[in-house]
Amino acid sequence: MALDLLTTAQAGDTKYLPAEMNIPMALLAGLPMGLVRRWPVPVTLYLAVLLVLTDQLGSFTSNTVQILICVAVGVSGFSRGMRATVLAVSATIAATAVNIADPGAAFTVNQWMYALLLPVFPAVLGAYLRGSAGRLEERDVTPDALLAAGGVAITVLSTWTTWHSGTQPVWVVGLLAVVGGLSLGIARRLPGLVFLVQGVLLVQADIFLNEAVNTCVILTLIAIGVFAMRVSSWPWTVAAYFTGCLLTAIAVVGDDTDVTAFRVGVLMTLVATPIAIGRYLGMRQAAVAAERLRAEESARAAVAHVRAGQLAERERIARDVHDIVAHHVGAMVLRASAARYSAPDGPVADALNDIRETGHQVLQDLRDLLDLLREPEREPYLLANPADVVRESAERMAAAGLVVDLDLDPATDQAPLIARTSAARIVQEGLTNVLKHAGPGTRVRVTVAPQDEGLSVEIRNGRPPTTIERLPSSGRGLAGMRERVRALGGTLSAGPDGEGGWMLAASLPARNAA
Repeated sequence: MALDLLTTAQAGDTKYLPAEMNIPMALLAGLPMGLVRRWPVPVTLYLAVLLVLTDQLGSFTSNTVQILICVAVGVSGFSRGMRATVLAVSATIAATAVNIADPGAAFTVNQWMYALLLPVFPAVLGAYLRGSAGRLEERDVTPDALLAAGGVAITVLSTWTTWHSGTQPVWVVGLLAVVGGLSLGIARRLPGLVFLVQGVLLVQADIFLNEAVNTCVILTLIAIGVFAMRVSSWPWTVAAYFTGCLLTAIAVVGDDTDVTAFRVGVLMTLVATPIAIGRYLGMRQAAVAAERLRAEESARAAVAHVRAGQLAERERIARDVHDIVAHHVGAMVLRASAARYSAPDGPVADALNDIRETGHQVLQDLRDLLDLLREPEREPYLLANPADVVRESAERMAAAGLVVDLDLDPATDQAPLIARTSAARIVQEGLTNVLKHAGPGTRVRVTVAPQDEGLSVEIRNGRPPTTIERLPSSGRGLAGMRERVRALGGTLSAGPDGEGGWMLAASLPARNAA
């Protein structure tokens, strides 16, 4: 709409339309472009009808519509198939011919060529931009810099003495020479665009500066070679070949040139040479990329094989550990069971019962861990409610001689399961440490309560009643608790309470703060 308003701002009345219709005509021409990406072919057909209508009405908006319809045709070539694009191009050719034709004047060959090429060019450009050249993955800009430097060197050194001999100002010719050489620096990334630029420069040089034609031919052949290297599609390569032959013929064939079969063969061979080189280099690059991909796949397969071997070894070790521990614990359970039947009732019988039940629990936990190692994705089976685990741990430690005061807030059942399970394990390990390091008869208070949306756990024991012989310890219990709490994003502190006892406090948030 802005484009049309700018071009018709100074337009007055026409034979059929007053000047007040300029804004409505701008709306009719510009608004459909908001839909061109979604429905390019219908928009093109609409603009073709509008172009014919504005041409017949003598509206200056026809100039704007002629530009916009080329944009719509380009989008059709970019986003639609062959049949839809041909339909859009055909409608545009017909509308463009009507727009070019003058009443009462014959339609010349040049006008027909213009009407045909004007819609075809954006359609071909859109189809090319759809993805004929793959994305350049390498980040090394050295080849691009070399191409740009070589292009500038060729254009400047071979043409600078003739810049003043053309009809254009010297600065214009020099600027085009530098830009033409520099454009080779992006040829590997935008091969079609650079080929197009070089072709335009070649045609302009043939018209305005014949002394630079040979240099432009060289740049065009380089652009064709890079195009053939980067674009793997044979139809596009063939199109580039014939376009290169046409451009070269424009440059080297004059009005007095004798065209022979030999010269035609030489010209076609000249254009085919950079294409052959480019295709060869492109296939070499594709082979290297395929080999690199195979190497990466082999490396991943090797890592997977090693990982599978490690998992198998872990499973074997776990099975061996299970067999060894199960053998000894099973023997201990059997002996405790036999001793229980021969022992009188009392503390000894209660201890034997506890040993037997604990042994059964250990064997069950070992089997569950082994199953989890065999199937890591399997959800672990929750054997008991975490609150029941806490109470059972307190009762077992009380039976072992500790004086346990358990304060388990019922509201903890509302906390997330992972926090409750971790709290239960911390209580188990904490009470075990009290029994190991403080001994039977020690008073210990366990508090599990809600904190924000998580839980807080506190285990505080008093001074040991007597000097005891400490039980063996691996020293990993406290480190394991810290790791468990850290995994949840919580905190854990442990140390003397200043009264001869020991305090362990843990904060378990509902979510992982990390």
